[in-house]
Amino acid sequence: MMLDRYGEPRPAFAAWLLLQKDREDSVGRLAHAARSDRSFPREGDADAVRAHLNRMQADGESFEAVDDAETDWLSY
Repeated sequence: MMLDRYGEPRPAFAAWLLLQKDREDSVGRLAHAARSDRSFPREGDADAVRAHLNRMQADGESFEAVDDAETDWLSY
């Protein structure tokens, strides 16, 4: 289990991503789409999300959004 900078347990990447639905950027758009996707790996890490997007044949912007989200999540 990863800890945040305060020593508290960090939520799984995908769980954190789902909470970003109100952002007005590519991460927010990805979160909004993920919330409506029943097969989205809700407790997965960034690689699980990328694998899911690959299976869904997502566009390159979605993968860039995952990269941006992962950077934000790691700094959380």
